[in-house]
Amino acid sequence: MDTICVQQCTAKFNADFSLDAITWNIEPGQCWVILGANGSGKSALGALLAGEGEIQSGSLTGLPGRVSIVSLEAQAKLIQAERDKDDSDITDVVFAGTLVEEMLEESCVDPALLAKLVQRFNLTPLLTRSFRHLSTGETRKLMLVQALASHPELLILDEPFEGLDVRAVEILRECLVEQNRSTALLLILNRFDEIPDFVTHMALLHQGALVQQIAANDPPAVAQLAQLLHLQTSDIRIPEMETDVNVAALAPDQPLVEIRNARIAYGDNLVFEHLNWRIEPGQHWQLSGPNGSGKTCLLNLITGDNPQCYNNDIFVFGYQRGQGESIWDIKQHIGYVSSGLQWDYRVSVSVLNVILSGFYDSIGLYQTASDRQQEIARQWLGLLGMSQRAGASFQQLSFGDQRLLLIARAMVKHPPLLILDEPCLGLDDMNRQLVLALIEKVCAETDTTVVYVNHHATDRIEGIDHYLALDQRS
Repeated sequence: MDTICVQQCTAKFNADFSLDAITWNIEPGQCWVILGANGSGKSALGALLAGEGEIQSGSLTGLPGRVSIVSLEAQAKLIQAERDKDDSDITDVVFAGTLVEEMLEESCVDPALLAKLVQRFNLTPLLTRSFRHLSTGETRKLMLVQALASHPELLILDEPFEGLDVRAVEILRECLVEQNRSTALLLILNRFDEIPDFVTHMALLHQGALVQQIAANDPPAVAQLAQLLHLQTSDIRIPEMETDVNVAALAPDQPLVEIRNARIAYGDNLVFEHLNWRIEPGQHWQLSGPNGSGKTCLLNLITGDNPQCYNNDIFVFGYQRGQGESIWDIKQHIGYVSSGLQWDYRVSVSVLNVILSGFYDSIGLYQTASDRQQEIARQWLGLLGMSQRAGASFQQLSFGDQRLLLIARAMVKHPPLLILDEPCLGLDDMNRQLVLALIEKVCAETDTTVVYVNHHATDRIEGIDHYLALDQRS
């Protein structure tokens, strides 16, 4: 098989879904597994290599002449094709359905191999049965045997283990080990623990984009990919908040933040003026702008870390700045993450205690956390896929894992407002995807309002639909 080359390929599959600018090479001797959440585009990518989809831009070259695919979509088409053969409404002759042995023989190019596979998958008792009378699992076995016996140059298996009993899964794994010696294999899986040992490369799809490609013999990359997949597909929900806390309730009919005609200047340097911004509960905002446009200054007006907040007309959580409120009246309702906070978090503290410190808005933990707080913090570690590292030192973690923990620290008290000031700054592709996945979970599963600051248009968060762009002043 030649190299299959997908170059900046955008392909449309229906009115609602497209693969976006996919760039990917499958070299001879490689075996890939495609991972991702439901709806990420895994099946569409497999279908693209099987000749489906409408390529709108880019290119796809090197596909072999014989490609076989087994998928739920292909299974549905096979069932529909069999139904279409039934013309009993016209002829009054009841169609009994195609026999299993006839369907197997139609695509067979190797009778000896077919006979062997029929026996291995225990299909012999089904050969004289009508296809339409098969169970879902039996239909899947038939399709697998068809594909394996057709001597494909490229075999695409989309969730091949779904619907199979334990013994059939074992048999299929044995067959794939043998098939991998002579056939290019592409596996599409939902479960990380189903990946066979012979897989050489892994790729992750997210919202129609291929966001990660790694070698299977790179343990740190594989561990990060497993963590990212956990964040994207896990049924674990964001842990609940601690209820036994003395925090003033906010009026539900008031905005969290209202800034009116704000102006920030340092001497002759005007950062911005005539700025108005209103943040309602439940809204999620993306704040963008070039360096020097005043993004951090604007955030500091909200948190009270810029003294010019008292020279402006600003309401935060019902307080008008400069009317006697304390800094803690404001900060008890805010979770905050920035590169500056990460640089400042240099105390010697465990991973678990980093999250616990969020209950007290402290850098380091200097109070005894309650049993309930301990439980919630451990739930956050479970969500992040870090349960086994509770006692590890924060300073020994990767930069990306540190950032994830600081977001969990900011969220542990479920603040009404979470401010994320360039949370992806300094992160590599994998860690950036981890952080984005966590932010998406926060947006989707909590009542916290998110303000997300970034420079890169590609780092968009699903669930954020309000935007404020600042301009750089000359």
